Amino acid sequence: MNNFQYSKEPPWPSVWITGAGRGIGAALAAEMCRMGVTVYASSRSESQLYQLQQQLQDLPGTFIPAPLDIRDRVEIENLVNSWLDRDCFPLMTVLNAGTHDPFPAQEFCAERCRTLLESNLQGTLNCLHPVLHHYQQINQGHIAIMASVAGYRGLPTAAAYGASKAALINLCEALYLDLKDTDIKLQVVNPGFVKTPLTDKNEFKMPGLIEATEAAEAIIAGLKSNRFEICFPRSFVYFLKLLRVLPYSYYFKLTSKIKSPKQAPIGS
Repeated sequence: MNNFQYSKEPPWPSVWITGAGRGIGAALAAEMCRMGVTVYASSRSESQLYQLQQQLQDLPGTFIPAPLDIRDRVEIENLVNSWLDRDCFPLMTVLNAGTHDPFPAQEFCAERCRTLLESNLQGTLNCLHPVLHHYQQINQGHIAIMASVAGYRGLPTAAAYGASKAALINLCEALYLDLKDTDIKLQVVNPGFVKTPLTDKNEFKMPGLIEATEAAEAIIAGLKSNRFEICFPRSFVYFLKLLRVLPYSYYFKLTSKIKSPKQAPIGS
């Protein structure tokens, strides 16, 4: 199974997007609304969601704020139950929410790691659990999980962030194999540098930097495809894929030239 063939029209009448208040999530929600999709948009910031709702009110689709904290399983359960009660559970889910806290080894802190992992990894798992359970019950659905090319190999000051994204990539690979004989489609999204409020903090040149709207367009094109991995921009990602297969001696020599003490996340 998993032989999806999509037309030019969006195959999803509705979608749930987490981390939709800003950055890639907000751009993706806007692009989906332009396509006529009903978007259930989640974020911890209600004000960001309602502001975005005002901006998108004249588009063909419908933007529905669904504020929640992905670390709170009760809030997620309440939202999911509301969909079940109204028989409007979206068949497309984009688990995009995440954060970053860069620090070098000299500032390593287990608590800072835990806080980041609770959002990027456990928060994603909290949302994935009820979605995957429902999709398996009806043997239908489409899930995209936002990881990052930072999950390919270790990068300076990104020990916790990279670990969380590497875990998500591994998670998706394993679940893809488990779901290959079902009608549930699973994809992983691995962006490079995307201009967002987080990457705006960078004080160094970011290779291959693209706008959030470009990222949203690339994601939607990937969602319509049969590819497991959606990654962009192509030239930068191919360079990182090459780094992934280099022996450690060469890899560490190259990455040791990265001097930024506060490298912001790739793919935020």
